[in-house]
Amino acid sequence: MPAAAPALLVSDHVAGSVSVLTVPDGTVTGHLTGRHISEHAGFLALPEGRVACVDERRGELLVLNPFGDELVEAAVPVAVPAEHLACDPSGRRLAVTTGLGKNTEPWSDLLTVVDLATGEAARVRTRVGEPGVTVLGGDDPLVVLRHRQPGALAVHRFADLLTARPGCPPVTPDTLLPLPDDGHGDAQDPRSGRTFAATSEGVHPARRTGGGLVAEAVIPWESPARGWYLRLDTRRRALWTTLRGGDPDPLRWPDWTNQAWRHDLATGRTHLADLGPGLVFRLAFARDHTAFTRIHPDGDDLVLLGADDTPRRAPLPAMDGAPRRGGTPWEGVQRRAVAASPGSDWVAVTRGGHGEVHVFDARTGHEATRLRTGTPLHHGGHLMMCGREDGTDGDPVGR
Repeated sequence: MPAAAPALLVSDHVAGSVSVLTVPDGTVTGHLTGRHISEHAGFLALPEGRVACVDERRGELLVLNPFGDELVEAAVPVAVPAEHLACDPSGRRLAVTTGLGKNTEPWSDLLTVVDLATGEAARVRTRVGEPGVTVLGGDDPLVVLRHRQPGALAVHRFADLLTARPGCPPVTPDTLLPLPDDGHGDAQDPRSGRTFAATSEGVHPARRTGGGLVAEAVIPWESPARGWYLRLDTRRRALWTTLRGGDPDPLRWPDWTNQAWRHDLATGRTHLADLGPGLVFRLAFARDHTAFTRIHPDGDDLVLLGADDTPRRAPLPAMDGAPRRGGTPWEGVQRRAVAASPGSDWVAVTRGGHGEVHVFDARTGHEATRLRTGTPLHHGGHLMMCGREDGTDGDPVGR
């Protein structure tokens, strides 16, 4: 594989496959079967182009090397269903929280921590409720769990969790920082050592001080809408999300409003850009553009934001089984995944149920090629695009 060519990881978590392709030509350089990757926990970028993810069926944390001779570099047993996945800035120490899975209510309180350098792993019991997670680095790394109802940031020493006795013992946080009850979305800025949690009030930053956290002023949304996830932009040290507004009834999803929200961590300034109505969720960072997919009954599109925050739209072919008016955008419908690398101009978008991946050139907004992986990519599958040294691993939270 040429050094400059990014790798595209394509997961069909329903069919149970993972493929690695070169971009943009689509040469398959690796393939796994019988691997059902957690779409919710996502892919986590590690140093040197490696990637971590969780196999839901086998209950394993996988470390993949899309640029190596063997795709699977390591496999470590972890508790599932995996909800969130994060590592410390070195990429050595990982944490996996558990969530709903196919259940209607949160039921698991298991947390797994893994030291990739030694192969050690431990499972402990924390608190039921689909917690988010970040892992703060340094000589004494901290695991920070973002809980809901009641909302809190719970701080644990990584070393204490890793040396917990066998049998999944319950653990008590070293410190607690209160949060509103509706937290959803986590990010970490390795340069400042700050962790961030999204709630309806805005983004709650907290800075490490010794073995605990100190709350900082809330960053407001500056909109009546709110964000439901957070991403760190490693290109220009900014936080991003999509603000979703309108009637929260899932049946009203075609009328939901969507704004791209960017907060510059250096200047403290916030920028908003309208993305249009419908379902907009995850985003991806290319070299000079931020990419979103928008699903709407009147037509789907890829939305590209350049340096001036002016949206450029590229139409996407319709999906059989796409969300329709009168139904919800979540249950029994097809969706799209999006991926990009901050080291290239390529953007990849899936066409759920059709087994297609559309590769766009963000500079022109035109589709360059269309790849097929041999599986339907139900629910849109999941994507990650990465290079060996493209800066993706600067975001230590699974996406």
